Amino acid sequence: MYLRLARRLLTEPDKRLLWKAAWTLGVGGLLSVAKHKRRLKRGEFFPPFLYLSVINSCNLRCQGCWVDVAAKQHRIELEAANRTIEEAKAMGNRFFGILGGEPFMHKDLLKIFAAHPDAYFQVFTNGHFITDEVAAELRRLGNVTPLISVEGTEIVSDTRRGRLGVLSQTMQGLETALKHRLMVGVCTSVCKSNIDDLVRDAWVDALIKMGVMYCWFHIYRPVGPEPNPDLALTSEQQRRVRQFVVDTRVNKPIVVIDAYHDDAGNALCPAVTGFTHHIGPWGDIEPCPVIQLATETIHDGRPLAEKFNGPGFLKDFRELTAGQTRGCVIMERPDLLVQLAERHGARDTTARGEVIEELKRVEPRRSQYQPGDEIPERSLVYRWAKKYAFNDFGTYGKHFDPQKYRDPDLQKSST
Repeated sequence: MYLRLARRLLTEPDKRLLWKAAWTLGVGGLLSVAKHKRRLKRGEFFPPFLYLSVINSCNLRCQGCWVDVAAKQHRIELEAANRTIEEAKAMGNRFFGILGGEPFMHKDLLKIFAAHPDAYFQVFTNGHFITDEVAAELRRLGNVTPLISVEGTEIVSDTRRGRLGVLSQTMQGLETALKHRLMVGVCTSVCKSNIDDLVRDAWVDALIKMGVMYCWFHIYRPVGPEPNPDLALTSEQQRRVRQFVVDTRVNKPIVVIDAYHDDAGNALCPAVTGFTHHIGPWGDIEPCPVIQLATETIHDGRPLAEKFNGPGFLKDFRELTAGQTRGCVIMERPDLLVQLAERHGARDTTARGEVIEELKRVEPRRSQYQPGDEIPERSLVYRWAKKYAFNDFGTYGKHFDPQKYRDPDLQKSST
């Protein structure tokens, strides 16, 4: 399987883009993690990878979307985006995830990529704005991989994404990106309406035949103003997805991303471990894209390193959540987020201004943390990569002291 994957990597995408990814994302990413580990030993903190939602606007209206896509357009302007990326690069970061809304609706998105040839960008997109002109520019730049979202068959996609003809437009964008020999990925928010269609060998085989180099199956989280909890997977379905990911990695010549388990199959949350944090369209610094609460912003003139490294909401979020679960706190313990927000005076970072009430309405459910049902990696390559670069960095092994948190409600919930 590894030889087949190597052959695909060497023959299907543009070789210049392959080596750009290998150097900037591969070598640069490993060095970023190494610097992160050294910082942790000194008692310092800065996430080695950052996600930026550069715009709130989108042409779709997906079920369970947490972004204010229908609100007045707001974006991180070019100067602010460049300044933030430069500050992160000064800390060793080389990889940035770009989200929206729909990122390609940002008028200066390609200028952001062009300003940072020493960084690598993964763009989460529905593919509708990947034209020949855009794809040609992405190939020229060489430091961008589009991660195109496919949410099911034609009928399922139209329902999930709130528009007619969504799948055909998405596939057109995917085909255009592949025609220009870009490094292309496909992601799916797995839910009850698409698990039987997409979590199967036939779909992965189709992606390989098209020329897709990597895929990402992440679990649907019922959040936002219209969470639609009926789509959320059961515990058994989540285990089925995890087993499929592990098996696909050893059976198919395609890279499979997994952001929620270590090499032994133990659950983890990248935001809690400090592997990633998120910056929203208004410049707010949040734990992750779905937790729309913040006390810090990129717009106040203070160094980014100071905001990440100091005490406050983000640090308490990591420590308190690590003491409660290895899973997704917004699914398992939304009450903790409400209490943390109240303790720190964290602001609602949405346009709708209803996040606290939305969290109070969330019905707790199991997430990826299912003790006793861990599924270890079968692939030696993935096992090594996760042991070195994607683990909990000792986060869950630290002693949690509830007395550190003076809020009586937090102390009570931590015991």
